[in-house]
Parts: sequence; structure tokens; C-alpha cells
Amino acid sequence: MPPVKPMLAKAVSGIPDGDLAFEPKWDGFRCIVFRDGDEVELGSRNERPLTRYFPELVDPLKTGLPPRAVVDGEIIVPVDDRLGFDALQQRIHPAESRINRLAVETPAEFVAFDVLAVADADLMGEPFRDRRAVLEAMAGAFEAPVRLAPSTVDRDLARDWYERFEGAGLDGLIAKPRGGTYAPNKRTQFKVKHTRTVDVAVAGFRMHVDGEGVGSLVVGLHDDSGHLHHCGVAAGFTAQRRRELLDELGPHMMDDPREHPWAEWMDPAAHHEGAVMPGTPNRWSGQRRQQPWVPLRLELVAEVKYEAMLNGRFRGTTRFVRWRPDRAPESCRFDQVEVPAAVGLNEVLSA
Repeated sequence: MPPVKPMLAKAVSGIPDGDLAFEPKWDGFRCIVFRDGDEVELGSRNERPLTRYFPELVDPLKTGLPPRAVVDGEIIVPVDDRLGFDALQQRIHPAESRINRLAVETPAEFVAFDVLAVADADLMGEPFRDRRAVLEAMAGAFEAPVRLAPSTVDRDLARDWYERFEGAGLDGLIAKPRGGTYAPNKRTQFKVKHTRTVDVAVAGFRMHVDGEGVGSLVVGLHDDSGHLHHCGVAAGFTAQRRRELLDELGPHMMDDPREHPWAEWMDPAAHHEGAVMPGTPNRWSGQRRQQPWVPLRLELVAEVKYEAMLNGRFRGTTRFVRWRPDRAPESCRFDQVEVPAAVGLNEVLSA
């Protein structure tokens, strides 16, 4: 019975060895589906119900799943034959009318990659190789938008997926021990994610939630016309480093924030839906970030490590690596960002 916390994965560098099954790593909303007859419930990673946000999935899941089953997977939204994470985030909205409209305009799909129970059988204590066999047999009844995640035990093929499928919006590989049981909320699997570095202009900072030092740097990149775009934040500082950064950044604080390239963001009226700026509401939590951001003169450049960039914004965790005193902020441009060759999402799903 819901809620059930999904099994998790710990990050590793390089494709691991061992008796493993490899799957593409989806960039969507993790979801455990519970079906009991006509009743279907979609549960999120943080145990919040997702059912009302994706009504278009309920009937296909009734058709594709056995009368009583619990299946783990990912909700995705395809846009132009690739993963559309921005469109997926738009689906988390309080207005039912908007949800119903987007369910037609940007319909979601469910990609199944594990099974926890069928009928009266609890499969969580069974090895993954056996759970996967049950899921594959079950998938004979799947029809779009319910999909079966590709899986392989061939490391060379897994490496090819890792390199190519980023072009469809995926962000790496999941490696699953074939003898492993289903362990809710435990990091017993492995994830291999793409990581790169880029030099960014440091345009400000946010205080840490405890008020002790710098929590994150507000960073940006310039376009071809020289306009500075907000790309996200960089964090990952120890408590001591947060306090040191406050002293280091002090001389770069602006006497008159109106001279900052993002001066209009100081105006509360500028915080409207669709704006991308520090402090805007998070669609998932519905809460405005409480940490104020402090504008800095554009004098500093930092190298940061990131996993992916989507529509000019960093996706996932972005971490500070080092200062780059040899670079000017104006030289930090989008043309540094590596763009993977495009691959169709249908190619991934049919792998």
C-alpha cells in the first residue's frame, strides 16, 4: 500500500564492473504506480501523490498493468522527440483546468523499470534479474504512453547508450546489481552521470539558510550579443568555506545595485510567472526561496562542475571548483557549453 519510498542510486565515476544490468537514466519524475482494480495511484519519490497532475496516464496504466500490481518507473514528457523537463515541471500546478489543458498539449508517458508486487506476490525480496523477467512478461500488454525501459547486461552497449542518449535529454546510466533485492530509500544501485566544467561570471550570492556565510554563488553566461543570462547557482561549500567566502566577496558588493545587469530583479513586480531569476518560486514546492541574493560587481569568474544544461539553465547539482582570476567575466559565454548530438527519444525507448 502507498506510500512506498523508491530505491535509490549512489553516484560513481565510470561504468562499474560486476553482475549488473544497465539502463538509461531518465530525466523525469520518479513514480511508483499502485493499481488495485479500477483504483490507480501515482506516488512520487517524496511520497506526495502525483495522480491529479497526470490524469492522462490513469486509463493506459489500467489497460497495461495487471489488475493488482505495484510498478516503479519514471514519468516523462516528450517534446520534439526528446525529454522536455521544462514541460514536465509545468504539469505541477494547482489549477485543475491548466492540468487538463496541458495533459492534452504536452501528454506524459510512464517508463517502467521495476516491479514490486503482482497479485498476492511481494517481489521486493526477489533478485532484480527475476523482477525484470516478470516486468518484461508484463510489458507484453503495454501500449503507449506506457513503456518498458531498455535494459542490457552488455557493458559495451551500455557505454554506447551513455554516450549517445544524452542527445535525447537523458543524463547517464543506472547500473543495477542483478542479484539485488528492492530496498526502499536505500542507495543500493549506481548512477553514472555526465559531468563537465564551465567558466561562469559570478553575479551575486545567496546567504546560507543558517545565516552563517555564503550558501551559493549566483552565476551567468553571456550570449553572442553580450547579454548576461542567469544560469543557476553553484554550491558545495563546507561551513568554514562559507564563512571565508563572505569575506572574499565583501569587496565586490555593489554600492548601487541599480547598476547591476539584473537590477530589474530587485523590483518585486518583476517576479512574475515564467521569469527565470534568483528567488523565483519552485514549481514543485510552491514556495519562494527565502534566502535573499546579494548582487556583486561583474569582476569574478568561477569554474563550476555541472551535469547538464537545459534551455540555458544548469540541471542537477552545480558545484564550485575554483576561482579563475585569469579570465574576464565578459569572456564567459554560452559557446563554452558542449552540446551533444541530437538523438530521438523513440530511438532510446526502442533500444
